[in-house]
Formats: sequence, C-alpha cells, structure tokens
Amino acid sequence: MRQLQTGVVAPLTDAKPLSFIGGFESTFQPALDVDVLETTDHVRRWRSDLDLLRATGVWRVRYPVRWHRIECRPGRFDWSAADEVLGYLRDTGTVPIVDLVHHTSYPLWLRRGFADRKWAGAYLRFLETFARRYPWIEEYTLFNEPFTTFLLCGQEGVWPPHLKGLKGFLTLARNVFPSIAEGSRMYRDLLPGARHVYLDTCEGHTAARPEAGIHADFANDRRFFLTDLFVGKELVPDRPFVTAVLEAGGAPLLEMAPGHVDVLGLDYYAHSQWHWLDAAGRGIRNSPVPRSLSDLIRTYWDRYHLPCALTETNIRGYASDRASWLKYTLEQCEMARDAGVPVDGYCWYPFVDSCDWDSLLVRSEGYVDPVGVYWLDQRLDRRPSSMSAAYRRAANGTPASDLPAYRLQPPVSEWLRGWMPQMAHWDWRDPPAAEIVSPR
Repeated sequence: MRQLQTGVVAPLTDAKPLSFIGGFESTFQPALDVDVLETTDHVRRWRSDLDLLRATGVWRVRYPVRWHRIECRPGRFDWSAADEVLGYLRDTGTVPIVDLVHHTSYPLWLRRGFADRKWAGAYLRFLETFARRYPWIEEYTLFNEPFTTFLLCGQEGVWPPHLKGLKGFLTLARNVFPSIAEGSRMYRDLLPGARHVYLDTCEGHTAARPEAGIHADFANDRRFFLTDLFVGKELVPDRPFVTAVLEAGGAPLLEMAPGHVDVLGLDYYAHSQWHWLDAAGRGIRNSPVPRSLSDLIRTYWDRYHLPCALTETNIRGYASDRASWLKYTLEQCEMARDAGVPVDGYCWYPFVDSCDWDSLLVRSEGYVDPVGVYWLDQRLDRRPSSMSAAYRRAANGTPASDLPAYRLQPPVSEWLRGWMPQMAHWDWRDPPAAEIVSPR
C-alpha cells in the first residue's frame, strides 16, 4: 500500500476489482397499499431494467421477493410474478440476493405488522415455502435492516404500528427478531449451499464536547446491539445501550438463540454518522468530523470477523454529485480490502431512482428521489448521466482512482463538507455542462 500526503491509504490498482451488486428499492407502504417497485414502474419494466443492469456489467442483484403481493390471503401463495422474474435472472446468469422482507413489506392481513401475534408463524411459513420452491437460490437476505426498521416502526413511530420509545423498539424486536434467527437456522438445512447476507446500518457517532459524549457512546453501542445478539456475542450488562434495554424490561430478548450469518452487509450513507452537540442530545446528521468509511468497515470486521459487503449507499443529489460519492465509497471499500478486510461486494442502491423517500414513505405522491444510477424523468423513463457512465466503468473493473471527481453542487457540497479532507488527493473537474444547475 502507498501512503498519501493526507495520511489516507490509497488502494492498490492491481488488486482484484470488487464485485458490483445492483438493487431495486421495493418497500411496501401498508397504509397506502403500494410499494416502490410499483411507484417507479419497475413492475412493468422489470425485464428492461434487469437488461440495463446487466449491460453495465453487473451480474449480482439485490432483488425483492414481495411477500405482501405473494400471500395476500393467509396460506395462499401466488408465485407467478416471482417465478417469472427469478426464472429470468437464473436464465441470464444473474445471481439474485433475494430480499425476503424489506422494511414494512409484509401482508396486510398482519394488521399490527411487526407487533402482530401471528408474525412468527406466518413469517417462517413464508420462508420455508420460498426455500422449497427455489432450492437453487445462492444468496438471500431474510430481513433488511432490522435496527432501522424497529427504530422507525417501534421507537420513532414513523411506520406502522407507530410505537414510540425504547419499549416500543423492544416490543417489536422481541416479537420479530427471534424468528429471523430461527429462519437463518432453518435455511442452513433447506438451502445449505446458499449464503445469508445479513444487512444493517453502518454507523459512527462523535461528540462535539465532553458532555455530549454520553449520547455518542449510547449510539455507538446501540449500532451493534442487534447484530451482537444475532451472532451470539456476549452482551455485557454495563454497556450503555444494553443497560437501557435491561431497564426497559428487555432481558427476555437477550435470551434468544443466535442465528447464522455468512456475509455482513453494511448499509452506509452520509447521514449514518451523527455528531452529538450537547448534553440535551441534540445532534447533526452528516457529521462535520466523519470517520472514513474504510475505518468504519474495519471496525465491523474487527468485531465480527465476517466477510463484509457495502450493500447500500447513495447520495441524494445531482448526477455528478452521485458520481463523486461513488468514487469516494468505492475508494474506501478498496482501502478496506487492501487493509485485509474481505470485502464481498459493492452495491449502489438503488439502480434507478426511488420514489417518496423524501417523506420517509409516509406519503405516496410519485415524488422522484434523485439517488439512482439511472435517473427517472417525468414519464419514469430511465435516463443516463455522468453517474451511469462512471458506474459502468467501475462495474467493469475501473478502480476508484481512475473515476472522475466532479465538483459538488449545493446542497451536497454543504452536506459533505466534513468529508472533503478525505477527498483532498483528488483531481477535481467541473460537472458536465448539461448537469450544472443554477443556484436558483
């Protein structure tokens, strides 16, 4: 490895390129009976979308199996749509990492969602039925981002069942998390040759002053809690978040049997790093003093010694901004790899723009979220850009050092100000003329 003047370790250009993974956003909105595959028109365009992905050189894809559309009545499964898409993936040599529950993507007849008493039996029945129907599956995710899902559904009350506080978080975790672990053990028997890609957030928290350190310490402990529990890591009672869990009556959750993980998927965004300001617990998303992504990846590797993959990242911004964030995150994954971490893949998520994440999916207005490799126009047609060009090069083995670095435009230039020292060695250029946007 060679050392840069900034102290950042540069990736080795002769190392094996990282495996690129595509992905399509699919979260179901139970209150509105619609999902993001429908609002982005992927349900009609899935074949051309997958052809477009494959044309970039990508042969692995995080792909949803939509339980909420497959089992609309308890015990009655309609696999026709899944048969068609998964069969097409198999025929074209594309390896799906099937996404079996993505956030709130469960059937409407589970009226209380993750708090429903029928959850475990229904979920495990769905998993078993899927595995017996598709025994050729090579990779799977049993439940996308348990921590984020329980946080938004059970602590912040944003998604159903709209519980609040740590007790709400634990209510959902106790009802759901043991069944995910049980499902992973069941899949070792049903799909012994397949790999469980366990996904959750990749976080890092800092404090502006000593009195804010209690909140950074709490959040830094909380980020590991569910994964520690899942892999059977000892949970010491005096850890900040574990102490809070025990005080909130969460001791029974700590007795659950662990599950099985083959690959640890890390979902990382600029807002994954909070900077806590004071003793009152006020914080800033997009930290002004962020740790490098490569350092965070090494932290998770040192803790779990599981192969890691960057399974989600994006930045909400203009296409050239996304191309620069692609360069940064890919470079950081290469650095982690060159430091000895087994990095199993890189996934920019999603491949095409999503919709309505500006409201955290509280509304469904077809508002296009500018985060994809390909952007959606008013007719939802997929459009190329500097981002799709950079992505295609990277997916075909171009190292991050040879990708363009476009000067960031507002508001991304403000959001990423703290990351600029990590990018100081880049040769910056202006965005393509057609992608430069007036400040107005």
